[in-house]
Amino acid sequence: MDILTIIYVVVGVVFLWLVFTYNRLVRMRFRAKEAISDIDVQTKRRYDLIPNLVETVKGYMQHEKSVLENVTAARAAVAGGGDPLANAEKENILSSTLKTLFAVAENYPDLKANANFLDLQRELADTENKIQASRRFYNTTVRDLNTAIQTFPTNLIAGLLRFKEMKFFETEKAEEKEPVKVEF
Repeated sequence: MDILTIIYVVVGVVFLWLVFTYNRLVRMRFRAKEAISDIDVQTKRRYDLIPNLVETVKGYMQHEKSVLENVTAARAAVAGGGDPLANAEKENILSSTLKTLFAVAENYPDLKANANFLDLQRELADTENKIQASRRFYNTTVRDLNTAIQTFPTNLIAGLLRFKEMKFFETEKAEEKEPVKVEF
């Protein structure tokens, strides 16, 4: 082998590595964007279920108007849509008001036996689980992307091509990390 062939092979290997690394970073970035979109889809699903739940509960809970008002107000707060990361606090407030609503519903045997209420409760519980799964998936993809961006030698290409780290989906306030307290 002459020196020119060796240079071509080395340049070819470096070029292939650059292409592979760039494509991997792009895939990771789009996967993180897809994950944040999944969070948005699930929160929209929850948002759409809440009016049905409130209407079902209204007839039974005459004395619990403040609970229904809190759920409605929390739903209105997230109505604007937007970036799920920016709305995380509002989404957490909505989740806690729904938990309070379900806790109060335990005091109404007729409501607990209502098939429509049970279906809506099951749907909302399923949606909450999907939101949590979507958040975990997003954080996993962001972790992988951020690790790749900071790891040598990928960090050289990421810096050169202006790949930026993404933010994790986190609970902002310490009290949001605590279990919801329900008092009657």
